[in-house]
Amino acid sequence: MSAELPFEKINRDILIRKESKTNPDYGCDPYNQPIEKLLVNGIINIDKPRGPTSHQVSDYLQKILGIMKAGHSGTLDPGVTGVLPIAYGRATRIVQFLLKAGKEYVCLMHIHKPVEQEKLIETINMFTGNIEQLPPIKSAVKRRVRKRNVYYAEILDVVGQDVLLKIGCQAGTYIRKWCHDVGQALGTGAHMAELRRTKAGPFTEETAVYLQDVADAIYFYKEKNNETFLRKILLPVETAVEHLPKVWLFDNAINTICNGASIAVPGISKLHTGINKNDYVAVMSLKNELICVGTALMDSADILNTDKGIAVKSYKVFMEPGTYPSLKSKSKENK
Repeated sequence: MSAELPFEKINRDILIRKESKTNPDYGCDPYNQPIEKLLVNGIINIDKPRGPTSHQVSDYLQKILGIMKAGHSGTLDPGVTGVLPIAYGRATRIVQFLLKAGKEYVCLMHIHKPVEQEKLIETINMFTGNIEQLPPIKSAVKRRVRKRNVYYAEILDVVGQDVLLKIGCQAGTYIRKWCHDVGQALGTGAHMAELRRTKAGPFTEETAVYLQDVADAIYFYKEKNNETFLRKILLPVETAVEHLPKVWLFDNAINTICNGASIAVPGISKLHTGINKNDYVAVMSLKNELICVGTALMDSADILNTDKGIAVKSYKVFMEPGTYPSLKSKSKENK
């Protein structure tokens, strides 16, 4: 079994409907935007420490940055550490698309009595794939049996009755309950001793930073006029849609989308393969800026092979109106 989340297994090609160049006078490469913009609209991938709640970590970050609004992508219990992407400013609304993305954990499970390794492997395999899970009594959701998908549960090491595991799962899977249920099936009992989240959608430990790193970077920026450290920490909102299929629009089609219009086929320059109806789709500029996230009304083949119709229904708009000129203002310029 490959230790990859579902979106990591997908290799998407780019299909060209019509080649086009983007005007350098409008918009900008999101990874080269002014630091002042990133400070009020972006994402920081925090390595959550043991102790505070996810909400407290988000609150600490707001105080460090001096901002009013932030949101995290999936709660971690106070005793759990690891990847906690926090979006702030206009980017805050992106977290709902991360909440449903797959997660990966490294878990230390303690089995209450010795068990043969062959039986351990067989039992863990029983709890991969589609499983049924009753959330624990202390949980944020209604307590009823839910179906969840455990994509993989890989044993990394076994020392006595301690089992170190790498678990990839659908959002909303309770790893503590998963360990308990495995213990019940073994007939020995088991509990989760430690847990660390290593992936939340496209965010991994590689880009995770501590709160102190953020505070230090802010100090160097404000007191030393040095933005080097801050640029490594502040991530554009575009990093949060790396797991989504995409369509790219012509410059002259963008402004209407910023004002809430849906995406018509004639406005699309290129698109990913593998788009299916009802998929969430990231709608991008030709500079790879996130314009909005919408719901696909056509699949990739339909978008490529037709010249009319609505391809994507706009859902959440992230680009400010006026970033690109409207068709009306463009026509005035040409007169």
